[in-house]
Amino acid sequence: MWMRKNCPDISFERFADDVVCHCTSEAQANWLKVMIEERFAECRLELHPQKTKIVYCKDDDRRGSYSHEQFDFLGYTFRPRLSKNRHGKFFVNFSPAVSNEATKSIRKTMREWRLYRRSDKSLEDLSGMFNPVLRGWITYFKSYCGQRSCYL
Repeated sequence: MWMRKNCPDISFERFADDVVCHCTSEAQANWLKVMIEERFAECRLELHPQKTKIVYCKDDDRRGSYSHEQFDFLGYTFRPRLSKNRHGKFFVNFSPAVSNEATKSIRKTMREWRLYRRSDKSLEDLSGMFNPVLRGWITYFKSYCGQRSCYL
């Protein structure tokens, strides 16, 4: 509510205590950071110093450099990536993919299933046990990728 009231032209996404604000310039981002710090201080809260950062969304149209050019949000890493348009031409786009942390977590979970110890199970049993989890991961991480493959 505070963002809508005090910064109506700045779009943002929030999930629990994680927020991404879309600023149009570094000056606007610095101003917003100060405003949020003041608001948090009123509520006796503070921003996490390592997690709070201004990120430059580098792509073909924004070719400058900045100390932070990627960030993680909700299991995705947003960073400059090579993409291909519908005409087959390559370009740099600031886009998401599964984060390294999420990938490690998925691998850890799959190792915990200990499939090599389940030789007593049929393929149908294994698919019944694990397909819902696998489908959940694919559905979640494919939401940004459309019909392209999302590398898990």
